[in-house]
Amino acid sequence: MHDGAVQQVVLPDKPVVVFSRVRRAAGREPAEDPVTWRGLGLETMASLLVESVRRLGDRFFEGACQWPRTHPLNERDTAVVHHPLIVVESTRQLAAAVQRRHLPECGNALFEATSVSLGLSPATQPTERHGATRVPARVVLSDVVPQAGAPASFRVTAEYLHRGQAFATCAMTFAPPVGSQEDTGVAASHPGLLHPAAAAVGAAADADVLLARAAQGRLVIVPRDPAHPVFLPGAPDRLTAPALLEAGRQAVLLSSGRTARAVVGLRLVVRAPVPTAGAVIDVAREHSGARFAVTVAGRPAATGAVSLLRT
Repeated sequence: MHDGAVQQVVLPDKPVVVFSRVRRAAGREPAEDPVTWRGLGLETMASLLVESVRRLGDRFFEGACQWPRTHPLNERDTAVVHHPLIVVESTRQLAAAVQRRHLPECGNALFEATSVSLGLSPATQPTERHGATRVPARVVLSDVVPQAGAPASFRVTAEYLHRGQAFATCAMTFAPPVGSQEDTGVAASHPGLLHPAAAAVGAAADADVLLARAAQGRLVIVPRDPAHPVFLPGAPDRLTAPALLEAGRQAVLLSSGRTARAVVGLRLVVRAPVPTAGAVIDVAREHSGARFAVTVAGRPAATGAVSLLRT
């Protein structure tokens, strides 16, 4: 799939930057037990970004997050602006807490993200110079789709605040896990791969790079760390939605020459499972940023877009 084909990929007609205020429900329920890393299915306690989730109404919640300055995705600096995928991972963890406590009909297996829409407000994003940033979140559960007496999918939208001002909004749709690796297509092999430098793709370290150049300049997803603690915890045989979103972000930054701070919106729709390595990613520029498409053995598997600050 070349740039012209990427332009033909149809995304939902919602904008890439979803930055709308989450309404606060009236009333307040008693505090709930703290969130645990095991309860959210995390590999380690260090991966936990959500401290607590409190129910405010039928579909409204209040979350408390803590984002360490030394998070693996952040720049190694004394003052950092948190990586946008920390917002995405926090939303995923909030959704896991809501599912565990308030959607028992979903069963024991945590649902997986099938779409992501993230909007950022650069003017109000916090800069952390000390240990960690405490971030309150307003959370809404919506679009619960029933099937055979149990939810088949649901959406969680979280608005993140700093000093009373919203700086990020993330909406994610979740569905049951796809199942075994038989459902994952086999990507073509690409000999002679060359990984770009971390700075060229807006990554903090070489281990965070998810892309490589193959023959004839094709861009393929080949994580330098196949067991990355954020994108690929536990070394899965297929890419998570956050990993696909980050691959798209890196591909757009690499092709545009822009820096990580230029990103103000990210969007992803997962259409089919994507193996951990070998999928092709193509980028097509547009006036507000760029779109990207991920293909496995020539078949579309995921589409997305990245919004950039206008120069």
